Amino acid sequence: MKYLLLQILISNTFLICSAIVLPVCVILYLVFRLLKERRQRIGHEERYKELELKMQSMEVENFKHKLNPHLFKNTLNSIQSHAYQTYYALDKLSNVLDFILYESDSKYVSIKEEVDFALSLIEINRLKVSPLFDLRVKNKINLNHPLYNERLMAPLITIDMIENAFKHADLQSSDAFISIIFELDSDDFKLTVSNKISVKTPIKKDKSGFGKESFKKRLAATYQDNYKFDRFIEEDVYITHLKINILEHKTQMFTA
Repeated sequence: MKYLLLQILISNTFLICSAIVLPVCVILYLVFRLLKERRQRIGHEERYKELELKMQSMEVENFKHKLNPHLFKNTLNSIQSHAYQTYYALDKLSNVLDFILYESDSKYVSIKEEVDFALSLIEINRLKVSPLFDLRVKNKINLNHPLYNERLMAPLITIDMIENAFKHADLQSSDAFISIIFELDSDDFKLTVSNKISVKTPIKKDKSGFGKESFKKRLAATYQDNYKFDRFIEEDVYITHLKINILEHKTQMFTA
């Protein structure tokens, strides 16, 4: 009788252990599989991000190599058409060429370097217009801003907006104007360019520049979600506005 009770006890114990151990094993197996899949997913995501960064880097490099010859050609054309101001133009050209030759291959330049370059480019483009033309340039950069001298700006990022203003502005009208405003306040760098629209249809040229979509792609590849670019028309004035959150971009750079 005792032997029979012992067998029943052993059998019941085995059943109880089986009922406990089996679910535990299943749970452990599922947890292990989930962890393994999670590690694989994270690995895939990291490889995808790495490839995405490489693609963005390749796009930016491609933009840069296409942009520089175009800028150089436009600059020389401006100087050639106004030889009487050659000395002044060559001084500004020297600044522009120094930037292109020594800084444009850098991934980033300081806000100071980019704005100084843009101001030199504006002075060269000023030669295209009449001395009486209403060209308004306002530099509202805070020179004491902590990010002013940090290398956080994509080189030549201001060119597209400025050159398009001179290209498409109504330079003959008595009330024609171009307005260019640089700002650095709080966490943002801002560039606002506006011009009176020419009533004449611009002549289309083959290989005449980068294009708006390429400019937007470069912004997206460089600053991702840390920028805002708008373009719109108010009556007969075309306005473009670029705002870059420099502080957030810097934070993400260090995080990456």
